[in-house]
Amino acid sequence: MKNMAQTTEQLASRVPRPKVVPFKGSFNFRYAERTIHQALVQKLARLVSCLHATRLLMEAGFVQEQAALQRILDEIAEDISFLSWSVINNETTPLHEAYLSAFYLEEFDSDSEVTSSSDRPMIHRKKIRAYLDRAISGPKGSSRNLDAARTVSKAYSGYVHAASPQIMDMYSGNPPRFHMHGMRGTTRHLEHRADFWNYMYRGICAFCISAKAFGDEELFKDIRQFNDEFVRQTGNDLQSNEWPEI
Repeated sequence: MKNMAQTTEQLASRVPRPKVVPFKGSFNFRYAERTIHQALVQKLARLVSCLHATRLLMEAGFVQEQAALQRILDEIAEDISFLSWSVINNETTPLHEAYLSAFYLEEFDSDSEVTSSSDRPMIHRKKIRAYLDRAISGPKGSSRNLDAARTVSKAYSGYVHAASPQIMDMYSGNPPRFHMHGMRGTTRHLEHRADFWNYMYRGICAFCISAKAFGDEELFKDIRQFNDEFVRQTGNDLQSNEWPEI
């Protein structure tokens, strides 16, 4: 993740810097130009931060909370690919324009009461996934890819919304009980530890496609080579080599 943070700083230096914007007697930092590359930098920064937080929760055995953050990581990775493919394919669709407009919309207007927030339009996740499917699989897309994305999203949403089946993963032991101080040393902990590998892998892939979107072929090749080495040393058939040990 150290390399990810350094790459984020490197790409951030290639876009206009945030400017100081007055806000209710104080100020905020904002990207005035609101470009797609500035959006990519912000998404990458949040990706790295969220990976750090996910790892901390995983190491402490808080696997329910880890899985909830992984649901956030799913969407961030999708957003990065969605924005990157727009640049790579040299196309700005109405969907991308609507996404960026919603992304940069302020939560509170500088002249309004803080108790009243903006009505932020939401870009349906299924539209983003459909675009990604076409960008990767061709104009006709692949229902198989869309079904897989929906399945993963639905499963992890259960951790975000605290659905009963996911909560009951906390219930185990002899005698059985709810593990409310983390699940270190349990089978569930080992499973989620192995699952975290996938998010590291996808994080590296997100940086790879972002480098492509920035037109930096040398950086793209370096990250892809790093990703191949990461898989070779820690993975097996695109999953953590810790799985067989569970």
